[in-house]
Amino acid sequence: MLITYPEINPIALQLGPLAIHWYGLAYVAGILLGWRYAIWLIRKQPLKITPQNLTDFISFATIGIVLGGRLGHALFYAPGYYLYKPWEILFLWQPGMAFHGGLLGFLGASLWFCRRRHISFLELMDLAACAAPIGIFFGRIANFINGELWGRATGSDWGMIFPHADALPRHPSQLYEAASEGLLLFLALFLAARFSPWRQKYQGLLSGFFLIGYAIARIVIECFREPDQHIGYLLWGTTLGQWLTLPLLFAGLGLVLFARQKAHAYDAV
Repeated sequence: MLITYPEINPIALQLGPLAIHWYGLAYVAGILLGWRYAIWLIRKQPLKITPQNLTDFISFATIGIVLGGRLGHALFYAPGYYLYKPWEILFLWQPGMAFHGGLLGFLGASLWFCRRRHISFLELMDLAACAAPIGIFFGRIANFINGELWGRATGSDWGMIFPHADALPRHPSQLYEAASEGLLLFLALFLAARFSPWRQKYQGLLSGFFLIGYAIARIVIECFREPDQHIGYLLWGTTLGQWLTLPLLFAGLGLVLFARQKAHAYDAV
């Protein structure tokens, strides 16, 4: 018995020649809800960063995420195509966004903003880490609606036949990622933010938790996700997504150790 794939029009609203896609709405929802959630966290546990700082930061974060995501897709997944058509990197209505590129773009925009406003980079990153799973959740749901980034063939009862793939039932890996990288990671970081020390002397702790949690979830789910056809499997049957995610795991562990050492130094003063 297979679960029927609910074919949904990827265009949420058509206004004459203007088409509003679910994918674009997912980014808008993720950024706006993440912004409001971060402001709520500040009001629950006041920090040096103010709600106005976050409001000013939103536009920089959006530019960093979108441009970084497009550049990351071009560099990591389709360098040959964009080498001959580099202008299409700016065609934001076309599919093709890479999480790792979006993360790098976001970090670059954050560094620039923090230096300009004299704001703690790690404090801002801890807030962003708590809000990021919201955007990841909506992004993966949009991937599912588009019928893209499907999973590997499976004989399980919950396999789905995706319209743009072959006729084989496949893992709905987009939903696996939405649940693990989105819902579960959001809940874990919410509990860490509300019920564990994370203020000035623990800066970087939540960022480390996010990177570790995301990396573990992504590396595991990649075992159920079909790799890009033009890339295929790499060394030892691994995927490009797993190799790109592995540095995040080490970075997360490093941040957690850094936060602990900084906290011990703070207590010793």
